[in-house]
Amino acid sequence: MPDIPFGFALPGGQPPDPNDPQQMQQFMAQLQQLLAAPGSGPVNWDLARQVAASQLSSTGDPAVTPFERHAVEEALRLADLWLEPSSALPSGIQTSVAWNRNEWIFRTLDVWRKLCDPVAGRMVGAMGDLVPPEARAQLGPMQSMVATLGGALFGGQLGQALGSLAAEVLSAGDIGLPLGPAGTAALVPANIREYGAGLELPEDEVRLYVALREAAHQRLFGHVPWLRGHVLTAVETYAAGITVNREAIEEAMGRVDPTNPESMQALALEGIFTPEDTPSQKASLARLETALALVEGWVCHVVDSAASERLPNVVKLGEAFRRRRAAGGPAEQTFAALVGLELRPRRLREAAALWAALTEHRGIAGRDAIWGHPDLLPSGEEFADPEGFARAQLDLDELDSFDFTQPGGPAGGDRISGDQTDEGPEQPGDKNPS
Repeated sequence: MPDIPFGFALPGGQPPDPNDPQQMQQFMAQLQQLLAAPGSGPVNWDLARQVAASQLSSTGDPAVTPFERHAVEEALRLADLWLEPSSALPSGIQTSVAWNRNEWIFRTLDVWRKLCDPVAGRMVGAMGDLVPPEARAQLGPMQSMVATLGGALFGGQLGQALGSLAAEVLSAGDIGLPLGPAGTAALVPANIREYGAGLELPEDEVRLYVALREAAHQRLFGHVPWLRGHVLTAVETYAAGITVNREAIEEAMGRVDPTNPESMQALALEGIFTPEDTPSQKASLARLETALALVEGWVCHVVDSAASERLPNVVKLGEAFRRRRAAGGPAEQTFAALVGLELRPRRLREAAALWAALTEHRGIAGRDAIWGHPDLLPSGEEFADPEGFARAQLDLDELDSFDFTQPGGPAGGDRISGDQTDEGPEQPGDKNPS
């Protein structure tokens, strides 16, 4: 798809032809309407949604068929059943759904807004700072146009990044963050089909493996009350500390000729963020990377344990997904360049080894009880010695008393002790009726 001014397109997803007066008139009318629209934040999210939808209309967004919807529901039901003996956390699935690519964008946009607004605010503020102080008073209402322009630039390019991500993600929790509504397990059949074809593996087997990963994410984020806020706050804290390279913004804006839309087609915001060179920013990044690695490592370990004797190609699938998460796809790399944040768990293999060691030394319930409080989680330094961490003395009474069925943490009720609960495990079908 060609570069589009502000990520903006005419109907059909094509940029305007500068030699076509009618197209240029239509584009300028749309641009004028865009700049006149009031904004409620540093990102023009209406534009972001429009750009993402326009991009998907040009690349394709197959509708979910009734067969695919049923196959997703059954895969998630079976996945939850397989996870029962491999996890002390009960099912976290309240709703099983199949999304097309546009639905993935729509259902996850609220979380993207929380993650991206702090970065966009800094970028838009830096654009305003380019105006000399003595000239700001004379500009008056024109100052708001600078902010509107910045929000449009960021919204347009963010929309392109989200449109590309939507064509790659396999599920709601595919990139390790709780992007979708709580309790909603979602798969994207069109992307699973394409990914499976690239692996040359049966589609139903790939679908089931993705369902296992999604169901594991739902268990973790659904029954560890503090985890969702912990991960999202780590992302927000890191994003809030990102500094903007004013010279890069000034250089980019200097290439824009407002009377020539073609000059805006080449405008890119990548590279405007300076490296995290302050101690607090490095510490924030380390916390974020540790959290992402622990979540992904737990999911990989639990899923592979549950599927080890059930899926013929589980080894190939596990390795493919580890490589995929460690490297990140093209769209994920574009997003990282745009907002200055990588969502890859850099220490994934070390984290998976740590959870495996905890399972060996403490059993499934003892391993999952580590999620009882953020202070019980290993630090980045402890990743280097998973066996030592697993053997370290912990307060077993506190661990054994953690109740994953209660939102407040340690409590009475169906307490997990050893490898089983006082009452039988909750069956997946109880919360996910067909």
